[in-house]
Amino acid sequence: MKDVKKYLINSILAGILIGIGGTVFLSLDNKVIGSMLFSIGLLFIVSRKFNLYTGKVGYIPYNNKKYLLEVFITIIGNFIGTFFIGTMLRFTRIYGVINTKANNLCTIKLNDSMISILILSFFCGILMFLAVDGYKTIKDSLGKNLSVIICVMVFILCSFEHSIANMYYFSVNGVFSLKILSYVLLMILGNGLGGVFIPLCYRLKKENI
Repeated sequence: MKDVKKYLINSILAGILIGIGGTVFLSLDNKVIGSMLFSIGLLFIVSRKFNLYTGKVGYIPYNNKKYLLEVFITIIGNFIGTFFIGTMLRFTRIYGVINTKANNLCTIKLNDSMISILILSFFCGILMFLAVDGYKTIKDSLGKNLSVIICVMVFILCSFEHSIANMYYFSVNGVFSLKILSYVLLMILGNGLGGVFIPLCYRLKKENI
């Protein structure tokens, strides 16, 4: 793959933007407003053409094997970005507020069953594909932006699991373990399965015509 360095940087920037979205969500008591403002992260990612795992994984069925390397680099870069912002915020005055909420979120996730995490991640993957694909294909500027905002709000309000956002929450919380790693990997898998679900259905429809 050409220019790995540039690709990695774009993935790190996407992770940072998800971290910013997560920070505003943790900073607000109103979950509806917080979920809406969280979408600013994905809006800037798609408009600046940065690389976010949940935005890229859905296009695996449309690409060759080299694309898998791009997806892998994206995951690494996204983690670096979320870890960076999550760690840096621990040295700020807002840490007390956001850490309390991040800790509550992390506790809920880690007390959940693996099958529940997988299913919730799957549905988040579907919504993230619809958000990104809507932004790419809808010609009306209002419609393409709303596709991102609404899908982000829905996955948050439904408590679906977004692997990259959760990397940020765990980084803010500052606690790491093998269980956390296994749950994040499960979220990555679920997001991936959900991301390719609709594209694979499209392909099956075309093959049957």
